[in-house]
Amino acid sequence: MRIEEGIELARYTTLGTGGVARAFAQPESEREVGELLRWARERSLGVAVVGLGSNLLAADDGVEALVLKLGGELAAVEADGDVLRVGGGTANAVALHRARAAGLGGFEFACAIPGTIGGGVWMNAGAYGGDFAAVLERVLVATADGSGWLTPAELGLSYRHSELEHGQVVLAAELRLRPRPPDEIKAEVRELNTRRKAAQPTNRRTFGSVFKNPEHELSAGRMLEACGLKGYRIGGAQISPKHANFIENADAAATTDALSLMAEARRRALDRFGVRLEHEVEFLGELELPDL
Repeated sequence: MRIEEGIELARYTTLGTGGVARAFAQPESEREVGELLRWARERSLGVAVVGLGSNLLAADDGVEALVLKLGGELAAVEADGDVLRVGGGTANAVALHRARAAGLGGFEFACAIPGTIGGGVWMNAGAYGGDFAAVLERVLVATADGSGWLTPAELGLSYRHSELEHGQVVLAAELRLRPRPPDEIKAEVRELNTRRKAAQPTNRRTFGSVFKNPEHELSAGRMLEACGLKGYRIGGAQISPKHANFIENADAAATTDALSLMAEARRRALDRFGVRLEHEVEFLGELELPDL
């Protein structure tokens, strides 16, 4: 199993920022993941998985951890009756395509989530009224001590959250779907993609949604728009002029630029609405937002 050093994480994040990972590997099997997790434990290194690089903000100074990108059999897809078996490294788009080909509906919401199955499980990703918790049957999770299947209840899934921790790697998942004509699936996906492109900066470098939607009549995006933050810029990063809950890499942005925008957005939301916004994006490395 090849372990690399000096890999710039900016190459692997959708925002295009991030420093060097202490170690980087691309395992293709359950056995290889187990070996890597034990290797990291022996060196007291943390472990993180990058997936397709969305929903990640990596420190400019680098990440003192073993960073994994899953491939091979860990990115495979297979339909068996109403169950779709998918690897943790499988792109949501690939899984959705296979589900449609098999006439299996229920995963259409994932067309709006440009990540992997593992990342979707990790944060219970969702969109347009659907989420992973609604379709998950069970998940194969690896640790340095071995692998085992967990149920959604054991994962502790809630809004954009699971109880999984760094050092645990989603190897595979089984999705319980339902029969649906492929043409209907295709039509719904087309409609959802049209809505997404109209509302979100899909042609810009972003990491996805910045903040979780609060328990408030306004979504995070509408709240930040009301704070006058659309187009607000710090360094090379700007809050999207199209949707205020997205940060764009406008011109050679650094992670610190994005973090400064997040801090300003939280400050304004608290000042105007009395709401403490919670970040949805996952931090890699020594990153922290200032207290409000």
